[in-house]
Amino acid sequence: MADDLHSPYVGRWVARLRGKIIAQGNTPEQVLHASQQSHHKERPEIIFMFPLPPLVKKVLDILPAAQEIYLVGGAVRDAFLSRPSYDLDFALPANGISLARNVANALGADFLALDGERDTGRVVVTAEDDSRTFLDFAVYRGAGLIEDLRGRDFTINAIAYNLRDETIIDPTEGGKDLRAKVIRACAPTSLSDDPVRILRAVRLAASLDFHIEKNTRELMKQSTSDLGRISPERLRDEIFKMLGGPKPDACMRALEMLGIFPYLMPELSAMKGVTQSEPHVYDVWTHTLSALDYLDQTISALRVGYDAEKTNDMFTGLLGLRLGRYREQIAKHFAEPLNPDRSLRSLLFFATLYHDVCKPETKTVEDSGRIRFFDHDEKGAEVAAERLRSFNLSNDEIEQARVIIKNHMRIHAFADRLERDKQTPSRKAIYRFFRDSGKAGIDLVLFALADVRATRAHALTVESWTVYLDIARILLENYYEKPEEVISPPRLLDGNTLMKELGIKPGPIVGQLLESIRENQAAGKIETLDQALAFAREELARITS
Repeated sequence: MADDLHSPYVGRWVARLRGKIIAQGNTPEQVLHASQQSHHKERPEIIFMFPLPPLVKKVLDILPAAQEIYLVGGAVRDAFLSRPSYDLDFALPANGISLARNVANALGADFLALDGERDTGRVVVTAEDDSRTFLDFAVYRGAGLIEDLRGRDFTINAIAYNLRDETIIDPTEGGKDLRAKVIRACAPTSLSDDPVRILRAVRLAASLDFHIEKNTRELMKQSTSDLGRISPERLRDEIFKMLGGPKPDACMRALEMLGIFPYLMPELSAMKGVTQSEPHVYDVWTHTLSALDYLDQTISALRVGYDAEKTNDMFTGLLGLRLGRYREQIAKHFAEPLNPDRSLRSLLFFATLYHDVCKPETKTVEDSGRIRFFDHDEKGAEVAAERLRSFNLSNDEIEQARVIIKNHMRIHAFADRLERDKQTPSRKAIYRFFRDSGKAGIDLVLFALADVRATRAHALTVESWTVYLDIARILLENYYEKPEEVISPPRLLDGNTLMKELGIKPGPIVGQLLESIRENQAAGKIETLDQALAFAREELARITS
């Protein structure tokens, strides 16, 4: 066991002879060959110097010394790939729930009896920064560990690490597939046993930059129709992990090619091949995939610590120069999810995936040949909301996605006005934009930048891109630097005061007057209570005349 996480051998294979390391390398074969160069007559012990997380060591200290226990699944895979893991799965012969409860009590962590039938317990450890690590304790599925591993999804996830004698158990040769960057099913029935693994294969391929082995792809296609028997929650979790991870566009393209959408998100299928007028370069579906890709690039270029010098893309370089000062605020925005189980980033990508979902049904062709999509934004917002309800997302998440899709054309209108008439958004327009979108206004800014690149692609000019960056800067500047002036001016009076001063009764007109006062505060036209009352009297006279 690698006790020193900073040891040069951690995460590598080594050859050990009489307690001394005589060779090291990236593969067992490489290490054995190297060791034989100097000790050709002796047979060293070939071991992997497992980078054991400190939390695992705490678990071992809590459990009885004789407890048989293995680290399995993604944590072992990620250790081989030198990747951090926040999901630690433990396999043991019995008492999964009771041992998990003991560990949770000792760590002062949360406990959940995850699956009573399979005797699986979960421990949730929350760090000071609110990040969470999940520790699942499950009894073997089958007669023992080997049968348990062979029954898992993919070979790269079917490797176990014996926490007692520090050995690797790899019955399906997942180590070789890790080195070859291959995703391979453990058995011919792996996908039909649990069809959600089809989605997991796509997600893993994108997140690890691996390729799916040919026979496994065929097994995936054969089991696609079985996705209908999977719970909406499990399907949702895989989809949102894809959207929140690397290469969301490639994931969605793979799902479309596998014919999965009819069983998962059937409304997306209609977008393919739907043509659009200029300035659109692509059909609706290709545009949507491109928007996902450009959104990924946009968020990446605005992350804290991004090295702008590494890009050779002029548009990305300009993005960093114009909006780079908001990196920390954008990072904070995405760090405050509406649900602890899903990122705000993944919700924005879902909204992007659905932003043009109603273009097929709203498509009209004018006599001039121009193609229009009237109300596709408002109708699309409701279709997306319905899909999210079927996935059992929270009301807050559904509303956030609905707001993004409903308002996704507004920044384009701002940009058109600036490009055509050299007119920047007024303070009142900025107030109204954030009044209607709230915190989702930040998502809309990022989305609009991705959307215009996906719309015009190679035809986008530096001049037009600069216009969009100017609009984005104006909106972010007002939101982050002038919130009390423009975004949320302090209330000068409430409804009771207004009714008393104007001698009016409760009704919709009270709310209308209060909102008009706030809009004019944002515009800089009202600053005092007297001005607010004077404006209200004039407005009331105009409305009732």
